[in-house]
Amino acid sequence: MKKVGNHNSISRKIVFSLALMLTFSLSSLSQNATPAATAATPATTTTAPATTATGGGDAAAGKALFNVNCAACHNLDKKMTGPALRGVTGRHAKDWFYPWITNSSAMIKSGDPDAVKLWEEYKPSVMTAFPNLSKQDIDNILAYTDEPKAVAPTGIVTSAAPPGAKGNEGGISNNVVLGALCLVMFLLVIMLFFVNNILTKVAKANGIEVAPKQVRLPLWRVFAKNQFLVLVTSIFLLLSSGYFVYGFLMQIGIDQDYQPIQPIHYSHRIHAGSNGIDCKYCHSSARVSKHAGIPSLNVCMNCHKSIGEVSDTTATPEYSKAFYDAEIQKLYSAVGWDKDNQKYTGKSQPVKWVRIHNLPDFVYFNHSQHVTVAGIECQKCHGPVQTYEIQKQFAPLTMGWCIKCHRETDVKMEGNAYYTKIHDELSKKYGVDKLTAAQMGGLECGKCHY
Repeated sequence: MKKVGNHNSISRKIVFSLALMLTFSLSSLSQNATPAATAATPATTTTAPATTATGGGDAAAGKALFNVNCAACHNLDKKMTGPALRGVTGRHAKDWFYPWITNSSAMIKSGDPDAVKLWEEYKPSVMTAFPNLSKQDIDNILAYTDEPKAVAPTGIVTSAAPPGAKGNEGGISNNVVLGALCLVMFLLVIMLFFVNNILTKVAKANGIEVAPKQVRLPLWRVFAKNQFLVLVTSIFLLLSSGYFVYGFLMQIGIDQDYQPIQPIHYSHRIHAGSNGIDCKYCHSSARVSKHAGIPSLNVCMNCHKSIGEVSDTTATPEYSKAFYDAEIQKLYSAVGWDKDNQKYTGKSQPVKWVRIHNLPDFVYFNHSQHVTVAGIECQKCHGPVQTYEIQKQFAPLTMGWCIKCHRETDVKMEGNAYYTKIHDELSKKYGVDKLTAAQMGGLECGKCHY
């Protein structure tokens, strides 16, 4: 009986040829199936009416004056420290506003009934006198208050593909391509099955004996017989395991990037970033104390007595204007603030803030020493907080991280007489002009551990 090689090699060649043909056919199909560009329907927009002068005043100029002089206590559409001012010209005679704005206290003392009524309603708050505003300036402000409330545009929200429209019109959709691919692969499997059966029958009919496959030792048995490879692999696995176990153990207690959700959402991006509020305005104790401290809610109310909602430009795709306004309302509920009547109700509730940075008890760190004496910026340790929507732990706060900073940071000498004498002595000892915190004793154990 005649023996021949394993006919599986023929099957492999057939499979390779079919796969090559399939690749070229799919590539040409994908080139021809490029979807036609679908023009987006332009959104319907509402054109805002042009600003015009009302009653001899320029509303645009009045808006600028209002934001500078009035916005701290007044809003056009809601009561704040003072009354809502939209349409205020309909409540009083125009000539009444000139003496009232320039010197409200004098009008109250004169017994003017409208002035006394406003005083009784909003006392003890007294309206600031603005003798610097001319009659034209007041006319401009009044023109701005007479503007009708802007109505949100009811545009048609459109997308690249209108609802119900089929994508890739004029071409072949992705579903068709995937379906064709699945069909071709299924046919390929069937063809290979039939080819194998036919070759087997042909071999039997011609008395051809197919050479059986050579029996080979499993790879693991070959590896087990090689003692040198076993030894080298064992040593490598032991060293690798020790490395990863050591790395895992060294990460215990390190909370870098810890970012808890707070009971009241506070956006550093808005406060420290967009509004440019200095970190030490809220964390004032960082200048004089060991701890930076959590700001009292009274600090928040310094601004939020007059800011009951955010502007539309503050919102992001993730956080809407309604979300931010609801968080401000949580602040009002916590301090017991009635924004409609602009007074405290006396009903407050605690806010359970979640601590983010927490050093071990055996570590001593003084904020005032670093912030006031060393002049280090908050971002050095806390990262670019002005970009954080939710505050997180930026640095690992490990001993190695602190030591590296002490070795690289020069001591600030300008205006710091405390270090003058010791700096002169140590600079001669080390032969340098500037000393690092490490050279000034910043690596002594007792500086941070006690």
